Amino acid sequence: MTRILLVGCGKMGGAMLRGWLARGQAAADVWVVEPAEAASVPVGVRKVAAAVDLPASFRPEIVVLAVKPQKMDEALAPLTRYRDPQFLSIAAGRTLAYFERALGQVAVVRAMPNLPAAVGRGISVAVANPRVSEEGRKLCDGLLASVGEVAWTDDESQLDTVTALSGSGPAYVFLLVECLAEAGAALGLPPDLARRLARATITGAGELLYRSTEEPGTLRENVTSPAGTTFAALQILRAPDGLAPLVARAVAAAAARSRELAG
Repeated sequence: MTRILLVGCGKMGGAMLRGWLARGQAAADVWVVEPAEAASVPVGVRKVAAAVDLPASFRPEIVVLAVKPQKMDEALAPLTRYRDPQFLSIAAGRTLAYFERALGQVAVVRAMPNLPAAVGRGISVAVANPRVSEEGRKLCDGLLASVGEVAWTDDESQLDTVTALSGSGPAYVFLLVECLAEAGAALGLPPDLARRLARATITGAGELLYRSTEEPGTLRENVTSPAGTTFAALQILRAPDGLAPLVARAVAAAAARSRELAG
């Protein structure tokens, strides 16, 4: 089994941990660094509040960094004693160069997963520095694949856009559910029914898209009758000032913020 050190066990770190264990990772070979007292870990996984509390005998094969970018400096300071393991970061904005400055000449993979990892339906995009071996790449790929799809890029700058699109994307979908429910209630539906309809519509459409081999545009056309109700709505959403330019501005703002986090 792989010896894993997970630094940070919040929503994303916890989702990944559960995915590893579901795939057969031995709990006894995983240590978690998590200062939050309320954070719980699965049975058999050992947790400490700070990295300095880790036993000297524990030598991780991979260190997974799952803390907020703003907390990364503090998290890395006690990890400089580890020179041999593979490092895998899932923090937005923090670049490979940043980790090399903080940790020295180490093998680092930077990845951006997203929240559907919590149900095994996430997607991650990863990039490696030149010190990552083929074995290290496979190790990171396997850990990321435990919670969804994995793609790799050789262009680290693309991760800012990945963060803005898929990393932040689930929040856009949840907002759409809220907006649909509010629109239905404004037109007279009971709020509870409007929320139920909006939620079922988005989750059902997502599942249909997941299972279908057709392009999203084709699926959209399948719902749209000429001059029908959906057509009337799409005239608004596809207007020059409609959904497409709004989404483009939102994704661009998120990508810009990702670049700012890099410093």
